[in-house]
Amino acid sequence: MNQLVIAPLLVALMTAILTLVVRRFPNVQRGVSLLGGIAYVVSVAALWTEIDPLGASNVIAYQVGNWKAPFGITLVADSLSMFMLALSAVVSLAALAFSVQYVDEFGQRLSYHPLYHFMLVGVTGAFLTGDVFNLFVWFEVMLMSSYVLVVFYSGPQHTRAALQYVVLNLIGSAVMLLAIGGIYATTGTLNMAQLAERLATGSENIAQLPVLGLSALLFTVFALKSGIAPFQFWVPAAYRAAPAPVSAMLAGVVKKVGIYAIIRLYFTVFAGLTIPGGLTLPGLSGNSALAFFGPVLFVMASASILLGGIGAVGRDDVDGLLAFSSIGQVGFIVLPLAIAATVPEVRILGITAALIYSLNHALAKGLLFLASGSVFSAVGTDRFADLGGLTRKTPVLSGIFFVGALSLIGIPPLSGFFGKFLVFRVAGDAGATLALAVALAGAILTIAYFSRAWNRAFWGPESSMVEQGGTPTGIVVLGALAALVLLVGIGFDPVYLAAESAARAATEPQTYINAVLGGAGK
Repeated sequence: MNQLVIAPLLVALMTAILTLVVRRFPNVQRGVSLLGGIAYVVSVAALWTEIDPLGASNVIAYQVGNWKAPFGITLVADSLSMFMLALSAVVSLAALAFSVQYVDEFGQRLSYHPLYHFMLVGVTGAFLTGDVFNLFVWFEVMLMSSYVLVVFYSGPQHTRAALQYVVLNLIGSAVMLLAIGGIYATTGTLNMAQLAERLATGSENIAQLPVLGLSALLFTVFALKSGIAPFQFWVPAAYRAAPAPVSAMLAGVVKKVGIYAIIRLYFTVFAGLTIPGGLTLPGLSGNSALAFFGPVLFVMASASILLGGIGAVGRDDVDGLLAFSSIGQVGFIVLPLAIAATVPEVRILGITAALIYSLNHALAKGLLFLASGSVFSAVGTDRFADLGGLTRKTPVLSGIFFVGALSLIGIPPLSGFFGKFLVFRVAGDAGATLALAVALAGAILTIAYFSRAWNRAFWGPESSMVEQGGTPTGIVVLGALAALVLLVGIGFDPVYLAAESAARAATEPQTYINAVLGGAGK
C-alpha cells in the first residue's frame, strides 16, 4: 500500500487548512486541531505496521503523480524515517494537547493551530522526501511556521529572538540552496537514491572533490538547523521566547530534522563519496568522506556538550536552563555519530545510540518545556529567585519535572539511562578515550544544573509568588508523557530493535536505491 506513505503528510496538511478555516471559532478550532493530531498519530501507526521495522523492515517508495524516479517527486518510508516520524507523532500530540489548554482564546484567533500544523507538515515532508531539493522545500515550510510561532507573544524580547532566528535561518537556507545547486551541477541529479548510486559506483563523470566540498557546505546548514556548536547561538533566545509547547516542539522535533538529514545524507547518500588521494590525518586514514566528517562531528559534539552544560549551570530561570541544556544534549546525540563515522566497526551501534538518545531527548526535554510552561501558568514566572517550595504547592507537577530531569541525567529505569549508556558503550567499544572523557564531563554538568534547578525552584522555602499561585495547566498531559518516559525504559527491547533497524536502513543504501529506482520496494 504505497499510498500510506503520503497519509501523514496529507493529514497534517488538511488539519492545518481546516484549523485556518475555523480560526474565528476557538472551541471548534481546538477540537479540529486535537482530532487532526490524533489522526496524524493513527496515520503514522498505520504506516509503521506497513514498514514493520521490528520484522521484515520494508522500504516503500511513493511516486507522486505517478512520475517515476528520478524525474518525479518521490516520498520514501523506511525504518529510519519511521523511527523519526513515530518520535514526532508522540511529541507533537502531547504538545498539541497541552496547547489546547495553555494558549488563550486570543492566541487561538492568531492562527496558532494552523501554524503548528504547518510546522508539522514541514517536519513530516522532510522525513519522507526522497530528493535533496524537496528536503530544502520542507525545511522552509517548517521554518516559516516556526518563525511566526517564536514571535507569537510579540514583546520586545520575542521580536529580537525571532529576528535573530529568521536572519540566521535565511542565511542558512541561501547556503543550502547554493550547495544543492552545486551538487546538481556536479552530479546531474538530486534524487537521493540515484545520487547514492552514482557516488557509490564512482562514476567517471562526477568530480569527487567538488562534491565533498559542497556536502561540507550542506553540512553546516544542518548543523545550524540542529543548533550544534558553533552554530548554537540562536537557540537560547528562540526557545525562551516561544510559547512552552512550541519550545517543546522546537527542541524535541524540529532539531531532530537536522539530525535526521545528517544521518540520511552522510551515512546513506554521501557514504560512497571518496576523497581523492585519501585522508592522512594523524590517527586517521581512508578515502571515505565519512572519515573526513567524523573528526569535524566530534569537535562540534564536544563543544556542544561543554558549552551547553556550562551555560545551563549559570542560568537563573527554568527556560534558560532548558534552552542551554538542549545545546548540550544535542551534543550527546552527535557524539556517537562522530564515532560511527570515524570507526566503521561501531557504525550500526553509533547510529543506534544517536537515535535512542534523540528519542529520549524528544520525550524528556519536551516534557520539561511543557512542565516549565505549566509552572509559568500557575505562578506567573519561571525565575529561580521567585520560585521555591513548588514541591509542597504542586507535588504532582514537581514529580513530573523530576522524572524528566532524571531521564536526561540517565537514571534507570527511565528511557534516558539507555541513551546515555549506549553513548558510553560506543565510545568504549571504539576505544575513544577522549570521547569518554567528554561524555563524562557532560554527564556531570547535567547532574549539576538539574540539581541546582531542583534545589532553587522546587525545594526550599515557599516563595510568596508560589504561595499565591494558581492551578498548573495540563497536568494530565504531563503525567501521560512522564509515564511514557518510564514505559520506554521498562519496555526498552522493542525500542532498541526499532532503532537498530533504523541504523541498518541508514547504512544499507542498496535497499533504499532498489526501492526507489528498481521497483523492489513493497
